[in-house]
Amino acid sequence: MSLVDFILHIDSHMVNIVNNFGLWTYLILFLIIFIETGVVILPFLPGDSLIFAAMALAANPDYGLIPLLMFLIFFAAATLGDSMNYEIGEHFGQFATENKYLSKLINKEHLDEAHRFFEKHGGKTIAIGRFIPLIRTFVPFVAGSGTMKYTKFLKFNVLGAFLWVLVCSLAGYLFGNIPVVQEHFSMIILGIVLVSLIPVLITALKSRKKKVSTEE
Repeated sequence: MSLVDFILHIDSHMVNIVNNFGLWTYLILFLIIFIETGVVILPFLPGDSLIFAAMALAANPDYGLIPLLMFLIFFAAATLGDSMNYEIGEHFGQFATENKYLSKLINKEHLDEAHRFFEKHGGKTIAIGRFIPLIRTFVPFVAGSGTMKYTKFLKFNVLGAFLWVLVCSLAGYLFGNIPVVQEHFSMIILGIVLVSLIPVLITALKSRKKKVSTEE
């Protein structure tokens, strides 16, 4: 099973996880969100779509999932994940980006995008970046590398985690079981991914345009 297949058919994979693992499903979901937000070299896990699909299942009583517990688990995973990412950036940021082996695991282009986001939006980047795949994994790392004190970071971290999980959870819970959404679930998930990537593309295009103008 490829990552792309897991993302595009996350609804059926979620059903399999619930049916096969029962209560362990909560831990599995916690770990996926925690790793996506907390490990800077793994920014490609399906955070938004996973929360959407999981809460769609939680809205269906047949699966026996507790919506509020799911929300709290996702919120805790997102908050703790970013905090760990901050610590990684604070203690190993410079070493990781300069080490010839570790630097290959950290996408410099995405790291640069996170830096630019930070320069443009300041502390709000922690909250805003939550809604942008790839960027959200690198922003805490950048903050921990010396850009922001942890007390200030924590405030935006909690706010961003709450808003991100709330939006994705409500979307899945309220709309995930609508027949037209279920019939086109893969397209909906793909749409979520593409829409969330728009800010990254806009920033990249602006950066490239600025670079071209400077060279001319």
